[in-house]
Amino acid sequence: MTVRLHWFLPTSGDDRSVVGVTARDSLQSRGTLRPPTLDYLAQVARAAESAGFEAVLTPTGSDCEDAWLTTAALIPQTTRLKFLVAFRPGVIAPPHAAQMAATYQRLSGGRLLLNIVTGSDADEQRAYGDFLDHDARYARTDEFLGLLHTAWSGQAYDFEGAHYRVAGGRLRRPPAERPPVFFGGSSAAALPVAARHADTYLTWGEPPEAVRRKIERVRELAAAEGRRLSYGIRLHVISRDTAEEAWQETERILGTLDPAAIAAAHERFRTSGSTGQRAMAALSGGRTDGLEIHPNLWAGFGLVRPGAGTALVGSHEQVAERIEEYAALGIEHFVLSGQPHLEEAIRFGECVRPLLSSPEVPAAA
Repeated sequence: MTVRLHWFLPTSGDDRSVVGVTARDSLQSRGTLRPPTLDYLAQVARAAESAGFEAVLTPTGSDCEDAWLTTAALIPQTTRLKFLVAFRPGVIAPPHAAQMAATYQRLSGGRLLLNIVTGSDADEQRAYGDFLDHDARYARTDEFLGLLHTAWSGQAYDFEGAHYRVAGGRLRRPPAERPPVFFGGSSAAALPVAARHADTYLTWGEPPEAVRRKIERVRELAAAEGRRLSYGIRLHVISRDTAEEAWQETERILGTLDPAAIAAAHERFRTSGSTGQRAMAALSGGRTDGLEIHPNLWAGFGLVRPGAGTALVGSHEQVAERIEEYAALGIEHFVLSGQPHLEEAIRFGECVRPLLSSPEVPAAA
């Protein structure tokens, strides 16, 4: 299995502790916080490009800069790097989203990847004006992605569904190359949508056996649709010259976390409407010990960080071995991050990437 490596763009700011924490969480110290200026994000993007990453994931949410605008500003700052732009159906109508993506593809020379994020916690959804419940959001995403692909065909179309209605739709300047669609979701409502529309099914970093079961289910659903998908995983990395150094770093990170914030976050994650978020919360259990849930897989980030909550921790050789273990399950895309993102992108590129048996070499733009 070819390994395709992607990095993360910290558009809510960067730090040597846990980044991507919501505003109502707190850390004991934020003295090293790096604001998400264009200059700093450009440094991270160029470092990721130099380190051999194919793309950078850019998140969506109220605590970060807009993914579309930020990555568009970084197109001329990079040469071949692709941008995996997280995007929420329901915020923009499908015909407009299709036009935005087509324009992005032309201006970037085909460097757009779309990460479809159906929803987050209920409070944030409502803050964006979205009051649909969990399953209804996935039904809307199903319609949205169908309309997106229809629009990209360049043909005239009409559509009337439960969530969208289009009359006389036509994208007059369709993209020469359709952006690949990455899609995540663990619920019974999510998996059939992935099977019908996704190019890559993306999962958070659960232990290998849980990942194996999940992608087997998606494969079955995709086969019933006459489709084949690729698969990806979202993980943090703490890779050092020795395993001892790496695990010492986890202890340092734990020391920056406020126990009250850990307790509050765990309760919120445990009762989340997101199946994936509840699974992440269960991996840590809100505890601060016993967080190595599989060899070299640490659940500490999930104590306070929503979304991806696990990290590969160990020597460079051990981290490479774990990546190969997931690749053997059929995982092709590895969307990684490390705090701070600038230095850790360079470290991974220099120390881990050369150890992988089949890393894909990104093509020049």
